[in-house]
Amino acid sequence: MIRCLVVDDEPLALDILEDYISKVPFLTLVKTTTSAIEGLSLVQSDAIDLVFLDVQMPELTGIQFLKIINGKCDVILTTAYSQYALDGYELDVVDYLLKPIAFDRFYKAAQKVLQNHGNGNAAPPEQAPASSSHDFIFVKTEHKIQKIYLDDILYIEGLKDYISIFTKTERIITLQNMKKMEESLPAKSFIRVHKSYIIAVGKIESIERSRIQIGDKIIPIGDTYREYFFKQIEDKNIG
Repeated sequence: MIRCLVVDDEPLALDILEDYISKVPFLTLVKTTTSAIEGLSLVQSDAIDLVFLDVQMPELTGIQFLKIINGKCDVILTTAYSQYALDGYELDVVDYLLKPIAFDRFYKAAQKVLQNHGNGNAAPPEQAPASSSHDFIFVKTEHKIQKIYLDDILYIEGLKDYISIFTKTERIITLQNMKKMEESLPAKSFIRVHKSYIIAVGKIESIERSRIQIGDKIIPIGDTYREYFFKQIEDKNIG
């Protein structure tokens, strides 16, 4: 078992990662904490194999935390800001997860740690536990943070400074960019087909030339994304 610590000053982020860790059979949670100082103490006591570490925290930044522990355990950075990725990799982190974190992406990062511990054959690296109906993301809306199950998403539309997530029952608007959202979704289930659209592959009803139909919505396929999209569809074609 890989002993895990989660350090993040956002209680919601702690809850999400605690839930994800509970779904992975080779991970065990030792503690979650909002205090970087408490996290350092646990790492220095040799009780921790892996830290899920936020970058922006009030007592110490994640980068300062990394420099202090100096490779004492594995670290996966978790943050909403991609500009810290280079600093993290220069300090030899195992992986870098951008929030909102999808379970599929979390599991791949955990697999890297498993392989580092010499147990790479314990589970196939491309197979996550069969819990897709429970996979979800959290997004910030105007008045709250909302949980969205991935199975409910039909497509996502990018607008100027925000995106709209269309589910089976509602439209959810959040301040987010398309690139970050695309990176947070499992690539096997969601495909960017246009600069303004990400679609759920399993919700496609028909494809006609350069148009995709999902429910009553007709979504264009952009020239930049056409080749990759049709290659993915061809791989699923049994006709």
